[in-house]
Amino acid sequence: MFKHIFIGTLGTFILLQAIQIDIPEAPENIDPKKEMQAPKAIASLLKTSCYDCHSYQTTLPWYGNVAPVSWEVRSHIKEGRAWLNFQEWENYDEEKKQTIYKGIAKTINLRMPIPMYVSMHEEAALTTKQRREIKAWAKSHIREED
Repeated sequence: MFKHIFIGTLGTFILLQAIQIDIPEAPENIDPKKEMQAPKAIASLLKTSCYDCHSYQTTLPWYGNVAPVSWEVRSHIKEGRAWLNFQEWENYDEEKKQTIYKGIAKTINLRMPIPMYVSMHEEAALTTKQRREIKAWAKSHIREED
């Protein structure tokens, strides 16, 4: 009985590997002038804690290729890039930039980077002080409504 369950589970796991979610490849020529410009300290925090999901500088971990975990990882990357890609910043209009700044200010204390990511990438964890710094930086770019 145990042998049948094991073989069935293993077979299912192997079959799941055939189903993969692709993340868009990085363009061949990324224009560094389009990347968001932030003070050095903020840029460093963003690169360490945000760029894996919000830029083309994604380092896919080994488990990012093993289904079904890979589905979640790649889905987060696709969604992250769709909402914000720091390397495409200058392609956004002012309204989109304002939405992003507001989103950063609102979510940095709550759920960014996501806990699942931080559990596997301790270096991405932000301290309360670092979260406050990023929030203050984002808020300093939010225009007052007319």
